[in-house]
Formats: sequence, structure tokens, C-alpha cells
Amino acid sequence: MISHGKNIKIFSGNSHKELAQQVASLLGLSLGDCVVSTFSDGEIAVSLNETVRGSDVFVIQSTCSPVNNNLMELLIMIDALKRASAGRITAVIPYFGYARQDRKAKARDPISAKLVADLIAAAGADRVLTMDLHAPQIQGFFNIPVDNLSGSAVLVPYFCETLGVGRDDYVVVSPDLGSVGRTRKFAEKLDLPLAIIDKRRQKANVSEVMNIIGDVSGKHALLVDDMIDTAGTLTNAAGALVEKGGAVSVMACATHGVLSGPAIDRLSKSALEEVVLLDTVPITGEKKIDKIHPLSVASVFSEAIARIYEEVSISPLFW
Repeated sequence: MISHGKNIKIFSGNSHKELAQQVASLLGLSLGDCVVSTFSDGEIAVSLNETVRGSDVFVIQSTCSPVNNNLMELLIMIDALKRASAGRITAVIPYFGYARQDRKAKARDPISAKLVADLIAAAGADRVLTMDLHAPQIQGFFNIPVDNLSGSAVLVPYFCETLGVGRDDYVVVSPDLGSVGRTRKFAEKLDLPLAIIDKRRQKANVSEVMNIIGDVSGKHALLVDDMIDTAGTLTNAAGALVEKGGAVSVMACATHGVLSGPAIDRLSKSALEEVVLLDTVPITGEKKIDKIHPLSVASVFSEAIARIYEEVSISPLFW
């Protein structure tokens, strides 16, 4: 598939080896020979078992739970590759952790997203490839190129195929005011009307639904968000759409299924009939419930990697 003169190599940490393997296979490659383990005291150990000198290297690693371990794996792998004279290193981060700490919400808050950006650049990464940053302006925290892919590239074709386009019995719903821009674009691509949940957050990971802006009565509602963490916002919104708005049914989709804490229990007991998630975060173990339908992002990331390697535009992948 790739005829570029310089070697391309795909490496993976431990956060999501299945996705990395899928990406490598689509590129006609094998994963690089690398062992990422821990010493007895918990420190990360990285061993590169093949040469990377002059190679165009892509390290696939989501910084999902355990966030700090996966982040340190990524940083140490980048450092090892840099010291082994890799030609160019691209950090492929399907899910970028710490992205929600992107500003000072109150006095003396850290801006952890900026710190993580600085760490990745300081480790030796030459560019970053990610998907649906929680706040798009995080791209500006980096002093290296950042390509922020959109989960809509996978989600929209799926819903076009399963639901169709321009149906009058469906409505796309934003779960909060902060997601309106993303949800509006999603609704435009499906040619569906838009509704908005107006909520007031009392404290972290706790939200209260206040009002529904738009008509959802007698319609099937599709909630669209960038991530589902504890699922409080999503399940409260789904309940409000049915109880207050009179929606016939509610389903949801999101790019990142973080699903921490009580998320699975909440989703199981909620009014949601189906939750479509991309596999930027591994959906394994107790996260595999009947309501969750995973979709692979491997094709989008493999195409982006091929375009970066070939030095051609990846803008056609931005939805």
C-alpha cells in the first residue's frame, strides 16, 4: 500500500493493542517489536527490539484508564524512539486524557491539558494525531502539529445506513449547551432537526436537567456527545427526553466511551435503548453490555497515518 522511500513502523503501548493491530493490518504492516512492562517497583520499562533509525514511527496509545500509567508509557516510548534515532515520531492518541482540564475554572486550578501537551513535545514527539479533543483549542497548547480527527467520520455513515437521512420522526439532541456546535454539524449531515438539553451542573460529575429546547414529542431522539464518562449527563438527559419531552425512544452516540465509576450501572437502568461508541477506548469486560454497540476507528486512523506518511493532505478526513 505504501511505497514511500522511508520505512514506516507502527508501535503500540498497552492501552489498546487490539486497535493498534487493526490499524497496522489495514496498512499491510505488523506491529513493531516492542515490550512495554513494569519493574518490580512499578516504573515503566520499554524495550525496542528492532531498529528504528531514520524510520517514520507512529506510536498508538490512548491515555485512558489507568491514565497515568498509559501516559507514562507513551512518554517513555517516545523518548526511547527519539534516542534510537527515529526519523519522525507521531504520537497517535485516539483518546487524549486530561483534555477536560483545559482552563482555570476557579482560582489556583492547574491547566493539566497544557502540561500534558508540553510533556509529549518534550519527550520528543514531532506531531500528534488524535480524535475529538474535548476542547478543540487544545491544539493550540502544542508547539508541534496536531491533527484532530472527527468521530463523525465513523458515526455519520453508520447512522445514514441504519436510520437513513432526512427522516421526520427523528431528532438529534445535544445533551448540554457546550456540545451544540458538534451536534448541529451532526444533525446537518443527517438532515435532521436539532434539540438542546439545558442543564445546570451542581458539582463535578453531577448534573441536573433543567429544560428541553426544541420539539422532541412523538419522535425518536438521538443524543450526540464527545465522551461518556460517568454517564450522569447522558442518562439524565435521556430520562428528561422521555418524561418531560415525550420522546418515543432515546438512543445515544459518543466518540469516547470512558465509562468510569457508576456509568455501566446507570446506562443499564436508563431509558436509553442503544449507545453507539467508537473504540478509541477499549470496550472490554463489564463494559460489554447489550446496550453498547461499538464501532471501530481503525480505518480512519490508518487512512490518516498513510496520508501523513505520504506527505499528502489529511483534510478530507476532517468532517
